[in-house]
Amino acid sequence: MAEHSILHTARTQVLEHGRGLDTEQLMEVLTLPDEAIADLLALAHEVRVKWCGEEVEVEGIISLKTGGCPEDCHFCSQSGMFESPVRSVWLDIPLLVEQAKQTAKTGATEFCIVAAVKGPDENLLSQVETAVRAIHAEVDINVAASLGILSREQVDRLTAIGIHRYNHNLETARSHFPQVVTTHTWEERRETLAMVKASGMEVCCGGILGMGESLRQRAEFATELAALEPDEVPMNFLDPRPGTPFANLPVMDNKDALRAIGAFRLALPRTTLRFAGGRELTLGDLGAEQGLMGGINAVIVGNYLTTLGRPQEQDLDMLERLSLPLKVLNRSV
Repeated sequence: MAEHSILHTARTQVLEHGRGLDTEQLMEVLTLPDEAIADLLALAHEVRVKWCGEEVEVEGIISLKTGGCPEDCHFCSQSGMFESPVRSVWLDIPLLVEQAKQTAKTGATEFCIVAAVKGPDENLLSQVETAVRAIHAEVDINVAASLGILSREQVDRLTAIGIHRYNHNLETARSHFPQVVTTHTWEERRETLAMVKASGMEVCCGGILGMGESLRQRAEFATELAALEPDEVPMNFLDPRPGTPFANLPVMDNKDALRAIGAFRLALPRTTLRFAGGRELTLGDLGAEQGLMGGINAVIVGNYLTTLGRPQEQDLDMLERLSLPLKVLNRSV
């Protein structure tokens, strides 16, 4: 069977020359027939191996402050504005250090500290500084952070303590963002990302697919991320949470999810694409394997912030079964 024209174009433009597809081209990818998905994923895998290498990066995440967030992100059960089950909880520093040790034992090279806030106040930022120093003193692992919208001074402080990568998701296309969040703007998030990038920290920025966006908005989101040139893009799929405004949205179709994975790889040939929340519900075991052989080159192991993932051992076994080598820590001294 002849290769679809958009895949033929991508083979030259993306695989050979490393130039990501634009919005109109991504629309063609996102509307490919089901029988072309295997070819799409095979090409996406070729692209990621050529431009990113064969290794898969493993990361663990933990929440320093869970729940009680003042923002109204419609997908999130940590918002204090919704009737949802997650309430404010803080973790102490010794527990964070222990979690970092356990994460490192899995072979992970990245440990991300997350807080459910619009942005860090002085108390939170001081706790993060103490935690990061304690982790670096005892664990050989890169530490990332996700603390919301930052000021310039806060960016400088995180850089000074050696934060390797900062996560701040744009969540969805700019045109769809007002339907997802109303208490802050897409532009505010984008400004934080610009400061992070200028600081020298790596930029981790992705979002959640399946939040009622159109296919065009999905394509727009991929190209908006590509314009940011992030080091990493976490790919989440909506896991509708009870008590949130998105509680009754349908789970994303698994074939649409696979098309999206292929499309994002063809939009972002040099970027780390990380499997994150919702993949178990949306894709199951077989779909996860297809994604890892179709453009994904990083995974979060263990649980997410408010939803359960798979046991770490299962993901590590899957990577071994697929003969995908783990990325090793290679920090410059």
